[in-house]
Amino acid sequence: MGPEFTLSVIGLGYVGLPLALALAKTYPVIGYDQNINRIAELRRGHDRTGEISPEYLAASEILFTDDATGLREADIFIVAVPTPVDDSNQPELSALKSATECVGGILRKGAIVAFESTVYPGVTEDICGPILERVSGLKCGSDFYIGYSPERINPGDSVHTVDRIVKVVAGQTQEVAKTLAKIYGCMNDDQIFIAKDIKTAEAAKVIENAQRDINIAFMNEIAQIFHRLGISIYDVLEAANTKWNFLPFTPGLVGGHCIGVDPYYLAHVAEAVGFEPRVILSGRSTNDAMAPYVAEAISAELEAESKILILGLTFKEDVPDLRNSKVGEIVRLLIEYGHTIQVHDPLADPDEAHQLYGIQLVEGFGSDFDCVSGCVAHKQYDDFSFDGVLREGGLIADLKGIWRRSKNRDQYRYWSL
Repeated sequence: MGPEFTLSVIGLGYVGLPLALALAKTYPVIGYDQNINRIAELRRGHDRTGEISPEYLAASEILFTDDATGLREADIFIVAVPTPVDDSNQPELSALKSATECVGGILRKGAIVAFESTVYPGVTEDICGPILERVSGLKCGSDFYIGYSPERINPGDSVHTVDRIVKVVAGQTQEVAKTLAKIYGCMNDDQIFIAKDIKTAEAAKVIENAQRDINIAFMNEIAQIFHRLGISIYDVLEAANTKWNFLPFTPGLVGGHCIGVDPYYLAHVAEAVGFEPRVILSGRSTNDAMAPYVAEAISAELEAESKILILGLTFKEDVPDLRNSKVGEIVRLLIEYGHTIQVHDPLADPDEAHQLYGIQLVEGFGSDFDCVSGCVAHKQYDDFSFDGVLREGGLIADLKGIWRRSKNRDQYRYWSL
């Protein structure tokens, strides 16, 4: 007897693709993405995110499609599309609404639509449900049902993969929740937590990254304090981390599509119910101010019109993801200060870097720079040689403490958070 459900995953990015592949080990899965190039790449066995190997892709029997009509055979729809913020840091739900309308157009009676996208509490039931009803002409809660299972993908993390972590699920009814628990449980040995209801599951997700954001904000604040005191934050953390319950956070730029975004979703819903989220927004303010702080600190160490090599542009080490990278802001500000900037990143896509930030990535390192700034701790930079690249007496600006103990830096000036 074969699987009782055919699944579909809408959105095949960092979240959707690993999820679809894991589920496809048990169920027939249709993978949908509106990006024609993305589908063509996946059919060829190439994942531009670098998260999935060609061998893993080739071994899967997922049906990849950019044609929404190909989803008609699905019984379960899982929506995993981006939910960023707009220029005013307000939730930007256009991709989620568009994906929901897409599903509504081919929805059949008895189907379950589960959402993985990070949202504030209430979005699934108050926004997505009504869209599905309007487009499908069916009744939510009787003709079809909705659920929520927050994504917990950590790009570049080969340990906490989707098939090894606890999955939170919630359903419109207990029966729906049990069905989703069964489906998701097939890929992670039933490591499932059934939340009380959908809003609870939505809230759990949005506070996970907000908590990290606040802890990193604390680190960024004390890094600035200790810098004025002539103390290295990394030396301090090395000592403090010997205590059993000290939390191992580090300072740095907070970008990407989760930690730098999700707190604004929480702040939005807080303000909507008349509550001023001072701690949440204070953390966001501190972290958003780090790029200007770093750019000003580096510029203050240099002569006017210096030549600077920036190492790393992605939002995080060892991943190619350029979304919401704060390094782009540092580059822009240093140019405004009058410096000449070259940017190198072995993982970033050059076309995307130019499209998002107007930055032309360089392939080589060049020579006679006044400053080399390590902005992203890619492994390729661990043993970076400054000889011939950085002029004598030049500045090493080491945001992430990559070269704290490198003997290769002895003849140069050194700055770090």
